[in-house]
Order: sequence, then structure tokens, then C-alpha cells
Amino acid sequence: QVRLVESGGGLAQAGGSLSLSCAASGSIFRINAMAWYRQAPGEQRELVASITSGGTTNYSDSVKGRFTISRPNARNTVYLEMNSLKPEDTAVYLCNVDLVTSTISTINYWGKGTLVTVSS
Repeated sequence: QVRLVESGGGLAQAGGSLSLSCAASGSIFRINAMAWYRQAPGEQRELVASITSGGTTNYSDSVKGRFTISRPNARNTVYLEMNSLKPEDTAVYLCNVDLVTSTISTINYWGKGTLVTVSS
């Protein structure tokens, strides 16, 4: 059993900053990659940023230079630092983890999501 606990988010003004975190716990043998997605009302879910076990990061063009994904010391927690926020960043942000369980099964997990609202 694996559990993802997301925290952070909330309301920010345009130009402001917010931070998100997602902690994975449970029967984890290895984490292959962690990522943040977002879904705005009426829109498709999109990848915001990802980080591999080796520390390679990837960002969507819309957040590049403003958001930073990190996973300090390769622990089971991923962070998303969001700066220079724009109203179009308003969405539910979801944590995604690709991992190998203690029974050596590769599974992809989703968090429940946390709402980020940016006012103009």
C-alpha cells in the first residue's frame, strides 16, 4: 500500500509565490520518477514538471523559468516552488509518482490534488 500526501497550494496574487509538496510513504522499494500535473476547469490534465530518480528535470514551456521541481536527497518527497504566478496557473495540482513497490511491482500513483488559485 502506498500513500501520497500533498500539501501547500491556496490563494496567491499574480506575481506571488506558492509551494507544494508531496510525500510518498508505504511499501516503496524504489521511486523512478515524481511529477506534478495540473488540471484547470474544462481543460485537460497537463504535465507541469517532472524529476527522475537521477535528478533530471523537465518542465512545460508555460512554467519554465518560473517553477522549480526538487526532490532533496532523493527522498520520497517532491516539491514544486512556484514563482511569478499568473492567473492562468490557476488549477488543481496533482502529484504523480512512478515507483516500484516492495513486492517489485511497478505502479503509477496519483495524489488527490491541491487547488492553486491566482488572482489578478
